[in-house]
Formats: sequence, C-alpha cells, structure tokens
Amino acid sequence: MDICKIHENASKCSLNTMECFMVLSTQAQKISIATLCGLFGTLCIFENFLVLYLIFSSPGTRRKPSYLFISSLALADILASIIFVCSFVNFHVFNETDFSKETFLLQLGGVNTSFSASLSSLLLTALDRYISISRPSEYKLLMTRKRTWIALGVLWVTCATIASLPLLGWNCCTLNSTCSELFPFVDENYLSSWVCFIMVLLGCIIYAYAHVLWRAHQHVAYMEKHQVGKQNTRMRMDVMLAKTLVMVLTVLMLCWSPVLVLMIYSIFARLSNHLRKVFAFCSTLCLLNSMVNPIIYALRSKELYSSLRKVFSQFRRQQKANEESPEAESTHKSSMIET
Repeated sequence: MDICKIHENASKCSLNTMECFMVLSTQAQKISIATLCGLFGTLCIFENFLVLYLIFSSPGTRRKPSYLFISSLALADILASIIFVCSFVNFHVFNETDFSKETFLLQLGGVNTSFSASLSSLLLTALDRYISISRPSEYKLLMTRKRTWIALGVLWVTCATIASLPLLGWNCCTLNSTCSELFPFVDENYLSSWVCFIMVLLGCIIYAYAHVLWRAHQHVAYMEKHQVGKQNTRMRMDVMLAKTLVMVLTVLMLCWSPVLVLMIYSIFARLSNHLRKVFAFCSTLCLLNSMVNPIIYALRSKELYSSLRKVFSQFRRQQKANEESPEAESTHKSSMIET
C-alpha cells in the first residue's frame, strides 16, 4: 500500500510523511540520480573554481563589471552544486530523515538561494550586455565598480531573504495551510510566489538577450552593406555574439522549463508518483545548467580563454621540467662517479 495513502489523514507536517516525498522506488533509479548528481556536481565545481581563478588571477579581468557578474555566477553555481548534491542525494538516495523541519528548510533555503542567485547573476550579465550594446558611449559611466558591487550585494541579500521565508515562518506547518506535493513543509502559496519570481528573472533575461540579438542582427546587416576597413572583424564578433546568446537562451530554457512546468502543474492539480519521479530527474537539469554556464559565459571569452591557455602551457612546462629533472640528476650523478 502507498505510504502516502496511509498518512493521507495524518498531519502533513509530521516527519513520518517525509517518506511520501522519497519517490525513487528502485535501486536503478537511485544509482542513476546519484551518478548524474556526482558527475554534474564534480564538473560544475571544477569548472567554476577554474573560472574564479582565471578571473581573479588577472588584474585586467577582476576589475571589469562583466567579469564580476560572471564571478557571482560561478560562486552561485559552486554553492548550488555542493548544497543541492549533498541534500538531494542524502534525501532521495540514502533516504535520510534523521533531521528536524528547521534543518530541512535550511537546506532547501540554501538550494533556493544558490539557484536564484545563479539566475539573478545571469540577469545582471544580460543587463550588462544590454547596456553595452544599447548605450555604448555611456557604459563606463553607468557600470562603475561601485554600482556593480551594490548590484551584487542587493542580488545576494534579496535571494537569501526570499529563500529564507519558509524557515522564518512562511511554511504550511506554521500557517496550517496547504502543503506542496513536491517539497515537504513548503506552503503552496510560497511555491507559487517563488515560481513567479524565477519566471520574472527568466523573462527579463530573455528580453535583454533578445534585444542584444536584434541589435547584433542590425549591425551585421549594416556591415554587409558598408564593408570598410576593420568592419569585417566587427561583423564576425557580432555573429559570434549572436551564436553565443542563442546557445545561452536554448540551454537556459531546456534546463529550467521542465522543472517550472511541473511546479506550476502541481499548484493546480495533483501529481502522480510517476510525475514526481520525473520531477526528481528534471531537477538535475538545473545542476546541468550550472555546469554548462562557465563554458558558455566564461570560457568563450577571449581574455579568459587566453588566460586558460597560459595556465595549461605553464602546467605543461612544469610537468616537462619535472620529467626531465630526474634524468638530469642521474646524468649528473654518473658524471660525478666517473670523476
């Protein structure tokens, strides 16, 4: 008998009902989730730490607002991968329920904060590029380092505050309201509000990048008619920018749409066990997005790519020197013996 039916008339805030949300029923499903989380999480942490190192190891990049926004994105994705993988695998794979309601809501708040900060950093990056292409002459006046740090501070405080609301009292246990079918202790109205917040972020990102794409298209059309001097180079840059932005929007929508659609569906209708399993697997797509972000946003940058090549060349030289040093030392020893 389904354990959720056993507790159907029981209190929805009982820790015993946590088992209702453990939807992975077979060992194969648990291994699949653990493998996906382990793979995506490990690559995400490595890539984003590499991005942070490349940005802050160069004085030229760490002072630019666009790279500060990318740093915020990398930091958010690192936190998302660590908190999400640990809590998600611990709950769905190892079926750990030995924690309080407050501990669970704290973990959920950490996941929401990091993913919200990741999307918000994408929005700031989109706005930065929107301003750079729509008002290029005023860009340096508008995007100062002080305003950049203020924007990042507001971003993180806002995301942390919104994510902490269930822990602070906006949950179905405290309010004795309807609980979500996807998350324990979470009030349905809070879930609706959070989904609206994420959709507003996505809508603003899409609008900003759509405007940048349109301006890039206009620029390419103009360059095709007036090819003078270095304009061919600029046209190639606009085409590359357009390809990058199309990739950004495609990955963003593919990774976030399934989760948001299921969240919205859960607000208006009851979810079957099959759909809740689908939601568990779709949640790993958000982690996949965090893994892909550094490749799209950072490593396609010429400055960071050149820095990355320098790091690899230095590493190769060091490895070559380490390989050659024992041979040199043995040659030196043999010459000493002959002497």
